[in-house]
Amino acid sequence: MATDDNFIITKVDKDKKQYLPLLLIGDESEIMIDRYLDSGTLYVGLFNGKPIAVCVTLNLDPNTVEIKNLAVEEKYRRHGYGHRMLGYAESQHSNKKIILGTGETPSTLRFYKSRGYSYSHRIPNFFTDNYPTPIIEEGVTLCDMIYLEKQ
Repeated sequence: MATDDNFIITKVDKDKKQYLPLLLIGDESEIMIDRYLDSGTLYVGLFNGKPIAVCVTLNLDPNTVEIKNLAVEEKYRRHGYGHRMLGYAESQHSNKKIILGTGETPSTLRFYKSRGYSYSHRIPNFFTDNYPTPIIEEGVTLCDMIYLEKQ
């Protein structure tokens, strides 16, 4: 558990679906969330006891972990909670390579770059092939999944 002021990060092992509203901020498809939630590790950020952020990690192999979902409730964004969630997840896997996939949203790519992530590869048409309706963020219609990595 990590503590900072009135913000606490805790690992959740049971009843993970109760955090679905937050998880849907980071991944707009419940079907896609269901593919990784049970096998992943869920960290929840609580501000004054209220869940405001989530991060899900998934061990891919002994040396690699993937961040599958990172989200902060809208009114709490740009206050450092996303950085804290990501930093905490990284600290739990400090001896592993961390990868993550995201859309080409400018602010999201800037966020991860500021945390030391660099471009790895892309999966063409991931969003158009796997989501029933277009996902538009910051005026960008998401098409390819951009994978980033950090050693």
